Amino acid sequence: MANRPAPALGLREGDRDRLTRMVRASAGRAGLAQRARIVLLAADGESNTAIAQRVGVSRPTVIGWRERYAMSGLDGLEDEPRSGRPREHDHRSIVAATLKPPPKKYGVTHWSRRLLGRHLGISNGTIAKAWRAYGVAPWRVETFKFSTDPELVGKVTDVVGLYLAPPENAIVLCIDEKSQIQALDRTAPMLPMQPGLPERRTHDYKRNGTSTLFAGLEIATGKVTGACKPRHRHQEFLAFLKQVARAYPDDGTGQQLHLVMDNYAAHKKVEVRDWLAANPRIHVHFTPTSGSWLNLVEVWFGIIERQAIHRGTFGSVKDLNAKIRAFIDGWNDRCHPFVWTKTADEILKKPNRQTTSNTDH
Repeated sequence: MANRPAPALGLREGDRDRLTRMVRASAGRAGLAQRARIVLLAADGESNTAIAQRVGVSRPTVIGWRERYAMSGLDGLEDEPRSGRPREHDHRSIVAATLKPPPKKYGVTHWSRRLLGRHLGISNGTIAKAWRAYGVAPWRVETFKFSTDPELVGKVTDVVGLYLAPPENAIVLCIDEKSQIQALDRTAPMLPMQPGLPERRTHDYKRNGTSTLFAGLEIATGKVTGACKPRHRHQEFLAFLKQVARAYPDDGTGQQLHLVMDNYAAHKKVEVRDWLAANPRIHVHFTPTSGSWLNLVEVWFGIIERQAIHRGTFGSVKDLNAKIRAFIDGWNDRCHPFVWTKTADEILKKPNRQTTSNTDH
């Protein structure tokens, strides 16, 4: 007679959310995430055998963690005290020392395992264990930027509204510049890719000048209108706006152009404002200060950088501009719409979220 599958494991109130966070946590212990996943699958009614196959453990392991949770809840998923000699060094004191800046005599910006171990008189292996236990990584650094624009809410709502629900009989274009693109040439010819070998190039290079790419991305189709200019001033920007107007002429139906751009000074010069005033069918929507990431053409700039510029070799600015124009032509033959998914409320909610402490230690 075949064994019946175990009944679904009952979860305590509020535990499902905590278990889900434990599974998704990128800085948590892998073993704890695995145990949380076992319990969640058991709560969903999966059989012990199926859970073992999905998680990659043995069936007795699944049964053991089910029983531990049933007896002790989330506390039962923690490691039990191990036998052996007691720990000589308190991990909390090591982490506390790590969170303080190194003394000036060391001349460093952050601790390394060896330096902190020498400073505290303990092994760097002990330092590593403490850092792993508390999720401390002094060698990592991330960036952040808060927009101080007093019209942040209005500008985000305006730009995102254009992306999600553009006006009828209107074309939405994202406008920006990629300035100071260097025409770099290697000091020796590139060695082509071969089976078992990647493409190779010399580490040194020659600078052959720079170019500025002005681009307008039509979000509905992904089509790009581009121009390469030697300089990055309001004169070049105004000439590009006129090029965009010619590329999207008035067809007699009252079609309007809505341009999304950032707050670069050249975009707000008197000459530019006067030209826009003389062309009322063109409407400008500015992204918030420090919010250029709202401009979808930045995504396309990343694409052309990776696919055509970064690994290219250019003997002159003329060669660089020709490569850029060739890429734009090829892109427009295979372009696709750029789809924005986040609403304004979702974007504005994220930077205003409340800071909490939930270390689970």
